[in-house]
Amino acid sequence: MFAYIEGKLTEKTPTHIVVDAQGVGYLMHISLHSFEKFKMMDTARVLVHFIVREDAQILYGFADEDERKLFRLLISVSGVGANTARILLSSLHPSELVTAISSGNEGLLKKVKGIGAKTAQRIIVDLRDKVLKESGISGNLDISYNTRREEALSGLVVLGFGKVEAEKALSKIQQQMGIELPVEQLIREALKIL
Repeated sequence: MFAYIEGKLTEKTPTHIVVDAQGVGYLMHISLHSFEKFKMMDTARVLVHFIVREDAQILYGFADEDERKLFRLLISVSGVGANTARILLSSLHPSELVTAISSGNEGLLKKVKGIGAKTAQRIIVDLRDKVLKESGISGNLDISYNTRREEALSGLVVLGFGKVEAEKALSKIQQQMGIELPVEQLIREALKIL
């Protein structure tokens, strides 16, 4: 029903935004990935997925088409609802999620809150063939990047930094500098942030 809603962002939190479009405020649930993009904006065009349930009508907002396509693929899996899909997209960058699914990395999916072994397996089985073809994720899905990122994360943890803060720092570096950095440079840049 809705493709996008464009307007002033009157409220921005890590879980939702409110878009004022010609005097009507639309509350949209978002992922942390989208929040990172929206938090510095005053106005935005928010891509929308509209869900109608017996007890509610809910808008989910996305900063880019890649994330919305991936969300739609995730909710097509039996047992994965909209909130679970949003948690997956908040916990993993869309390109990391595509890589995890396409490479069958069940362990990474199980690290996400609310995702057990059966759900992780179902996501991989149902989406492995579809995810690269249908999602259209435009980011580089370089498997060696994931290895470099994991090595950098391990190095930062060994140096005494918490895993969560180290992951956030590496994600920030990825967004700012791209994903083609060697392990040593990833660690160096992360140390500047931490």
